[in-house]
Amino acid sequence: MGPMLVSSGSQVSENYSEAPAAIVAGAPLHDQTEISTGSRILVVDDDIALCKFLSRELKRRQFDVTVRHDGEAACADLQKSAYNLLILDLNLPKMDGMAVIKQVRLSRSRLPILVLTARNRTEDVVQALEQGADDCLVKPFSYQELLARVRVMLRRDSLPAANTSNAGDLTINREEHRVMRGERRIDLTAREFDLLEYLMNNLGKAVSRKRLMEDVWNIPYDSTTNIVDVYMKYLRDKIDIEGEAKLIRTVRGIGYVLGND
Repeated sequence: MGPMLVSSGSQVSENYSEAPAAIVAGAPLHDQTEISTGSRILVVDDDIALCKFLSRELKRRQFDVTVRHDGEAACADLQKSAYNLLILDLNLPKMDGMAVIKQVRLSRSRLPILVLTARNRTEDVVQALEQGADDCLVKPFSYQELLARVRVMLRRDSLPAANTSNAGDLTINREEHRVMRGERRIDLTAREFDLLEYLMNNLGKAVSRKRLMEDVWNIPYDSTTNIVDVYMKYLRDKIDIEGEAKLIRTVRGIGYVLGND
């Protein structure tokens, strides 16, 4: 374990007095009333010191935290217990983080997953997102940033939304996470659902790959990756089957649009 990284500022929050090397110290933290007090969070990392730190600090903010140190234990726990958020390292013993994400998405398509990783290559982050993670933080990271992302993910998961929206004979039910095309039920992964919902929220408007990457994947735009096009193909193959009117169209030089015109 390397030395704790601290900022050059003269004051550092007492929360960092025992922080592991994976946490970069910053300005003092100020407690806020949590919008998701009592939310259940599963933290999975083989870094014992980091887990102890995250468990202590998240519990201070009234979250219900469980810690596991390997992928198999995490998957077993997720099968028997309900959680509101999974914080997951990629480098895990017994079953690595990528395999855990795949396993989780088979039965928990809507569980928010925040990945922590020491792998700082863009390809590794993109791969984790492609497997079904909702967000990524590269180690070492700021605890303040992690807490902000936790709040956003839990708030997003708890926000009420209009029950249904339509585009032609396509119906999306946000509350039940159900998609229908006429009488045909369409099963989507969490990422595919988020992508369709974003298109539905911009019905009839062309949205760029840049906006999709930044707003749906929550990562900076990278012109070297085709992650948006790959997932758009997955979505189109399920939404626009042979014999049905095409609802998702490519707008050359811009991006994609959902509409029945």
